[in-house]
Order: sequence, then structure tokens, then C-alpha cells
Amino acid sequence: MHTPSTIKVVPARYPLRTLGAIIALFVLAVVIQSVAFNPRWEWSVFARWFFDPVILEGLAQTLLLTLIGTVLSVVIGGMLALARLSSSWLLNSLAWGYIWLFRSLPLIVVLIILYNFSYLYDTLSIGIPFTQIQWGSYQTINVLGQFSTAVVGLTLVQSAYTAEIIRGGFLGVDHGQYEAAAALGLPAWRRTLRIILPQALRTILPSGFNEIISLAKGTAMVYVLAMPELFYTIQMIYNRTQEVIPLLMVGAVWYLVITSVLSLIQHLVERWLARSERRSAINQQTPARNPSHQPVLQTQEAAHVPIP
Repeated sequence: MHTPSTIKVVPARYPLRTLGAIIALFVLAVVIQSVAFNPRWEWSVFARWFFDPVILEGLAQTLLLTLIGTVLSVVIGGMLALARLSSSWLLNSLAWGYIWLFRSLPLIVVLIILYNFSYLYDTLSIGIPFTQIQWGSYQTINVLGQFSTAVVGLTLVQSAYTAEIIRGGFLGVDHGQYEAAAALGLPAWRRTLRIILPQALRTILPSGFNEIISLAKGTAMVYVLAMPELFYTIQMIYNRTQEVIPLLMVGAVWYLVITSVLSLIQHLVERWLARSERRSAINQQTPARNPSHQPVLQTQEAAHVPIP
């Protein structure tokens, strides 16, 4: 009787991968040693300022700017994206011009122009153009303060990028989905919210969270408005104490915390969307069962063919 030989499985070896891992660990150890044991980093100063109330107030301003800028940019960017996808040439052209303009201008230029807006226009009026009809007039210097200027500037620039991200997500949905949604006879807004948008979110979310993270870091640019957000607060402190490096590390670590939390939220949202997608795929693959739990017998009828 022939006995089959035992098959010996030998795992594949990757010597270059192992060498690369060893080199990476060596470099990491060198960096950790140089940062942790170098007294010039002044980690005691870092620890003293990290939870200081002044720093936390600046952090709160940064988080508030990020939150308001994100919400407004999503709303305005969504409307711009729908205008870009519209069949109206006027809406399409206006949205394209807005996106082209504010994607071309640096954020710091927009903030400085808005902060000096009262020099260009003394008042802001609401009325009918080219007529004397006005419903209200406000002093520009009272409308655009430090905080409002920062919010408007961040929103104007960020909404241009958000609009292109949302437009790309809608274009990524198969055109057959649009035709199927239109065949159901649903209103346009309901087709967009209930059928198209859930499918487009898979494409929008990664790039959208990247823009939110960029917005959180971009709030540091409002230091030109002398607004006491995180970076400007740190600047004011190290200009007074001359402890530049440890205070910059305080800001760097807080920005790392913000971006890490946003990355975690992105991961949880993407996993939730993937789970719902898997559940719908499983439901589609599950065969329908006979409610009576009885086998269905297929009978074949005899065919009578006349013989000529």
C-alpha cells in the first residue's frame, strides 16, 4: 500500500524586508534618544506650558474655527458642487469662477484683504443694485471683527476645495444610478439625498477628512489678524519668555492630537460605511426561502406531437 508523503510547508523568507525593518528600528531608536535625552529640548518647560489655561484658551479658539469653518464650507461647497453639475450654464459658470478664484488665492492674502475691508468700503448695504433702494446699512468695522474675518476667510477658501471634492464624489457614482433614481419618479432633492449621496460618500469621505485636517492646521494662518488662537498665543508667550523650542513643541503636540482625533473619526466612519455595505451585499446574496418550508416539486408535462 502506497503511503502519501508528508508535505512540508516552508514559509517564504524576505531578507530585504527584514533588513529594512532593522534599519528603520535603528533610525527610530536614534531619533528617540536624541529627542528624549537632549536637555536643549527643555521638556520641563514643555510640561509646564502644555496644560496652561492660556494655551487651552487658544486651543479652544482653534477648535471653534475648525468646527465652524468645516460646517460652513460643507454647506457652501455642496451648493457650489450642485451648481457645477447643473445644466444651467449661468450657475455652472458662476460656480466655476468662484472655485477658480479662491483656489488660486493664498489663504493669508484673503485674510489680510478681509481684515482691511473697512479701508475699501466704509459700509455694507443690502438693497437693489444700481438703485437707491436699501433695506439696511452697516459699518464694515462693526461687521468684520477678528473672529468673523477669520471664519469668513477660512470658509471662502475651504469651500472651493470642498466643492471639487463633493463634485468628484458625485461624478464617481455610476450614471445608471441616476437613471434608475429618475425612473422611480422621486423629486430631485430626494434622489440626491437618499440614493446618490450615500454612494458618493465613499469617495468624498477620505478627501473630505484630509481637507478638515488641513483646515485645522490652516487656522494657524489667522495669526496675521492678531487673533489669540493656538499658534498666535504660543508666539506671544515665547516672544516674552524666549523659550521658543519647547513652546513650539507644545503647539506641535496639540496639532498632533487634533489630527489624530480627526483621523480616528475618519476611520470609524469609514468602517461603519463598509459594514453597512457588507450587510446590504449579504442581504442581496441570501436566497429567498419558501415560507411553507416545503420542497417545490417541478413537474414536466408530456408533450403530444402529432405524427404525420
